[in-house]
Amino acid sequence: MRYPFLAGAAVVLATAALAACGSSSGGEHGGGEHGGDRAAGAAPAASPGPVAGVGTNPPGSASTGPRAARGSEPPRTPTDRLTPATGTFTRKQKEYLTDRVPVGTDPAAVLQTGQETCDRLSYLVKVDRDMAAGAVVSGEIADAGPAVAHLCTQHEDVVERASHGYADGVHRGEELRPGRYREVSPTRNCAWEVTGPGGKVLVSGSSGDGKQTTLTIPEAALAFTSTGCYAWLPEGDKG
Repeated sequence: MRYPFLAGAAVVLATAALAACGSSSGGEHGGGEHGGDRAAGAAPAASPGPVAGVGTNPPGSASTGPRAARGSEPPRTPTDRLTPATGTFTRKQKEYLTDRVPVGTDPAAVLQTGQETCDRLSYLVKVDRDMAAGAVVSGEIADAGPAVAHLCTQHEDVVERASHGYADGVHRGEELRPGRYREVSPTRNCAWEVTGPGGKVLVSGSSGDGKQTTLTIPEAALAFTSTGCYAWLPEGDKG
């Protein structure tokens, strides 16, 4: 289950700004670290929608996990054939597109998707850096890792922080990192439970008042379950 990541007035601001990102070709863009790196001849800035075969990670993966098995995806356009209708792609844009464009798909449309991811991150970082990281953790901003790595490297710290967070769901084994965490966007239906050997409940709780909540995952934890909490991030600068 996914939950809105901005509360109160911030929801209105974010909704308006995110809509603008998908409908305007101007403004702040992450392509090639500078907005001017958009390829000539790129598709109109209106969001092209999901592109068949372009991987997006499920909520809770921080958008940096392994992609689906190659056998379930359509063949990719060879790197030497990744060219826009007019002009050229920058080196970083081409690196982002490599092995990401299904045969028969306009590479400019795929690039547009990555640039819009950078636009969304840029806006949320201005509002609240933790909210930006939480949006990556939860999957609200999908496939952020590749976009940031090539198109808007100024947000690498946000993706790094998100990689140490938790989305709603069940997390086990090597996913668990002992430490103190806090809820990014307080909700009124957040509940959590940490269990250890034999299924013993080590930590549990819920929040019905909408106030920010913290929890500690102990060394003995074997599973952490979060429901209705949206996303958790390590407290302070831990990561």
